[in-house]
Amino acid sequence: MNAYIFPGQGAQFVGMGQDLYDSRPEAKALFEQANEILGFRITDLMFSGTDEDLKQTKVTQPAIFLHSAILALTTPDFRPDMVAGHSLGEFSALVANQALAFEDALRLVSKRALAMQAACEANPSTMAAVLGLDDAKVEEVCQSIEGVVPANYNCPGQLVISGTNEGIDAAIEALKAAGAKRALKLAVGGAFHSPLMEPARQELAEAIAQTPFRKPIAPVYQNVNALPATDVATIKQNLIAQLTAPVRWTQSVQQMAQDGATNFVEVGPGKVLQGLVKKIAPQAQAASL
Repeated sequence: MNAYIFPGQGAQFVGMGQDLYDSRPEAKALFEQANEILGFRITDLMFSGTDEDLKQTKVTQPAIFLHSAILALTTPDFRPDMVAGHSLGEFSALVANQALAFEDALRLVSKRALAMQAACEANPSTMAAVLGLDDAKVEEVCQSIEGVVPANYNCPGQLVISGTNEGIDAAIEALKAAGAKRALKLAVGGAFHSPLMEPARQELAEAIAQTPFRKPIAPVYQNVNALPATDVATIKQNLIAQLTAPVRWTQSVQQMAQDGATNFVEVGPGKVLQGLVKKIAPQAQAASL
């Protein structure tokens, strides 16, 4: 069975999507539609901007979404058996399994990016990657430090934590003392997937409530609980909860493999997810669309 997986923030690079724009007329039309919806030429920033341009959350999130969603929509015979996306990638996954229309998903992604940016500015905070410790130990350390939570379960031995600046500094010291190979701050604007994103969650909840969703053609394995969903109300609820809850990527890939996925295909910029799949489910094939 084919599982299509969609990357999140961090996979962006200058030049992303240009080959699609140049080689597929239907892709070019979707990119131009996106420029109109967003009210600025995001294609200029994607194809020939600077790394700094692409690092702005309001650009990064729509850019990655567009690359992934347009690649899926313009690939002939694209029929997933199951889909999943890492954080932001869940929106691309929902376009790929036909639960969300392209333009509606883009509007939600743009709203999510701006809301997250505002939440970051209101609450200075950050994230750190922890390598070489088991999840339970990281969870234990997080519980002992106020304002710090697990944010991304990326693969065994790689967990990202989120929290206040002081909390993350304290956690880094405690995790190194507990035997982490590395614990280092990430260059991000705030504590994604933590309670500090609550204002953004409320804003996104209102937008999702007003957006039409359809019954998908394939189950989406959602970040919040790593379980397959096809019920529209459940999908919406999980998508809203995702902003303040951890991304259970390790558990999602394990569940997909358990449910029969033998082939994981990454759709979008970069190869990060393929690398994670190889560590989580080494028996499965991992490739890029």
